[in-house]
Amino acid sequence: MTALPDIPLPAGIRSRYVDDINDLRMHVLEAGFETRGRPCLLLLHGFPELAFSWRKVMPQLASAGYHVIAPDQRGYGRTTGWDANYDGDLASFRFFNLVRDALGLVSAFGYKHVDAVIGHDFGSPVAAWCALLRPDVFRAVAMMSAPFGGPPPLPFDTVDAPAKPRADDPVHHELAALPRPRKHYQWYYSTREANADMHHPPQGLHDFLRAYYHHKSADWKDNQPYPLKSWSAGELAKLPTYYVMDLHETMPQTVAKEMPSTDEIAANRWLPDRELAFYGAEYARTGFQGGLQWYRCGTSGAFNSEMQLLAGRTIDVPSCFISGKQDWGTHQRAGVFEAMQASVCTDMLGCHLADGAGHWVQQEQPAEVSRLLLDFLDRARR
Repeated sequence: MTALPDIPLPAGIRSRYVDDINDLRMHVLEAGFETRGRPCLLLLHGFPELAFSWRKVMPQLASAGYHVIAPDQRGYGRTTGWDANYDGDLASFRFFNLVRDALGLVSAFGYKHVDAVIGHDFGSPVAAWCALLRPDVFRAVAMMSAPFGGPPPLPFDTVDAPAKPRADDPVHHELAALPRPRKHYQWYYSTREANADMHHPPQGLHDFLRAYYHHKSADWKDNQPYPLKSWSAGELAKLPTYYVMDLHETMPQTVAKEMPSTDEIAANRWLPDRELAFYGAEYARTGFQGGLQWYRCGTSGAFNSEMQLLAGRTIDVPSCFISGKQDWGTHQRAGVFEAMQASVCTDMLGCHLADGAGHWVQQEQPAEVSRLLLDFLDRARR
C-alpha cells in the first residue's frame, strides 16, 4: 500500500485507512476532519467508480460543517480483504453485508448515527438498505442515479394455490430473439468473461473508461431519457447500448463506437485526462471483478430470501433522489422511479433531475448536487 501513488485530490480532502471493518482494511477519503464533534455524512460510490468520485462535492459539504466520509467500498480501489476470485465468496458482496461494512465504518469513527447516508449508482441501493435496516443510525438517505423500488415481496395468499416451480425471466430470451439481438448489461456483467473483457480491452483501459464515462454522460447528446412502459424486450431495446447491449459484443466493443473526439476530450472539464488516469491506474491494479460480484448477487437471486425479511417495509427517514436530467438510469426499470416516490419512501422531500448531467451527476454538476444535498440536509434536520 505504501508504494501506491498519491491521489489527485482537492485541498481539504485526505486519504487514510481504517482497519478491522468487517474483515476489511478500508480505504477512506475524509473531509471536515479538522475539528471534532461535527455531524457526519457517509458517501457511497457506485460502478465503475471509487471514493474519488465524490471529490468535487466533499469540500462543499465539509464547508457547511459536516465531517464527510467516503470509502472505497468492498471490491474496489485501495480497500483490501475482499475476494477477487469469480468463484470466491459471493455472499460477502450481498446487500446485508455491504450495510454491515457501512455500519462498521461509522462506528469505527465514533458515531452512533450519521445525519445522512448518500449513495450514487450501485451505492444508492446500499444507502437505501442502510435506511431500511438501521434507521436509528442512518437518519436520512439521499439516493442518486438509481431509484429504489423497495425490498422484494414475499409470495402472498398462496396457501390454496398449486405450487409452481420458479420460472426464469423470459425477457432475456426475448431480447436475444429480437431482429437486432440484445442482452442486458447486468447479466453480461455477471458472466465469467466480463472482468477480462474490461480489464484488458483492445483499446486500452484508459480509452475504454473514457468512452464508457462519455457514453453515459450528458456529453453524449443522444441521452434523452423517458419512462419505459414495462420490463419487456421491446421496451428495454429502447435503452442505449450501454444498458441493453448488442448480443455478441463486449462492453469495450459497445462503448468504442461512441469514443469522443480529441477535441471533445480536451474540452471535458468534469473528467480531465489527469483524473481519468487515476481511475485507470486503480482498475488496472484491481480489475473489475469486485464490483461485478455485486451484480451477480442481484442477477442470481441467491439472496432474495434474506432481503424478503424486509418485504413491505418502507423507508421512513427523510429521503431524496438526485439524478442527471440526461441519465437513463432513472428510468431503466419501468415504474421504479414512480414507486419510490409513491409508496417506498414515506418522507420523500424531493426528486431532482439536474440539467447538464448524465449518469455521473456529482462529477458533471457538482455545484448543483452540493446545493441540492445541503438543502435536503437542512430540510431533514428541521
